[in-house]
Amino acid sequence: MGQVIIETKSLSKHYGRIKAVDGLNLKVCRGEVHGILGPNGSGKTTTLGIVLGVIRPLSGTYKWFGNEPSATDRRRIGSTLENPLFYPYLNASDNLKIIADIRDCPHDGIDDVLQTVGLSERKKSRFSTFSMGMKQRLAIAAAMLGDPEVLIFDEPTNGLDPQGIAEIRNLVRHIAANGKTILMASHLLDEVQKLCTHVTVLQHGRCLYSGSVGQFGHSEDVVEVSTDDNTGLKAILESWKGCYSAEEVQGRLHVKLNSGFSTSSLNEYAFSNGHVLGHISLISKTLEQNFLDLLKNNL
Repeated sequence: MGQVIIETKSLSKHYGRIKAVDGLNLKVCRGEVHGILGPNGSGKTTTLGIVLGVIRPLSGTYKWFGNEPSATDRRRIGSTLENPLFYPYLNASDNLKIIADIRDCPHDGIDDVLQTVGLSERKKSRFSTFSMGMKQRLAIAAAMLGDPEVLIFDEPTNGLDPQGIAEIRNLVRHIAANGKTILMASHLLDEVQKLCTHVTVLQHGRCLYSGSVGQFGHSEDVVEVSTDDNTGLKAILESWKGCYSAEEVQGRLHVKLNSGFSTSSLNEYAFSNGHVLGHISLISKTLEQNFLDLLKNNL
């Protein structure tokens, strides 16, 4: 594990009876592309707003780079929060100059960030003429001013068409490949699975899971098997110490194995009990399946 960049402890924020964030413990380490995943209203934007200092928490604490929040450490962070807002009558370059002045950044980095997000040829175009995808890319360019160590993106592909989503996805990959730590909120499972190294799943402001995307996406493997007598096979598997559960699904058995047992040991046990398997395959549970199961089990 690398240096801890952002850490929250028992972070909470309530709006009346609504618990937007409820005792959240979150840890993001250097070099991670960490996704905060959850349905609308799960507390993603509120969490980002708190750690960016624009929303006051009800209780709990958070630290940046191991320190209490400070103006000095905030200069090491770039962010986009909710919808990108710029002056519609100014061009891309002039909008970024204003943001650079607010952040006390030199103007000489503007052309570089516009090049990175693919807007160099449109730097003199008014913001009002930009497509939604271009507006999102300009927001990312603004976040990159001053070369911050950490970038925070709130729903960076929200409202985009498939081409726009692909453009933002490739841009985030490019930025991450240059060593930036990225924290991004999203309700899109596909984006988190394709972009992130780590994920925190939120529901009603509570953390349901936090860890690597790989472990979350493949935390529970299922062996799919079938034979001429699935009912008999199910009965003998349910009495086997290697079987955690066996369930019939569309004419085949989905078997979850206990730790230390494999598809080979399942096959051997079935054969030794008079069942020749006509089909056997390993099915890795997807991020989507785990996500939906988590939400279902924590209603």
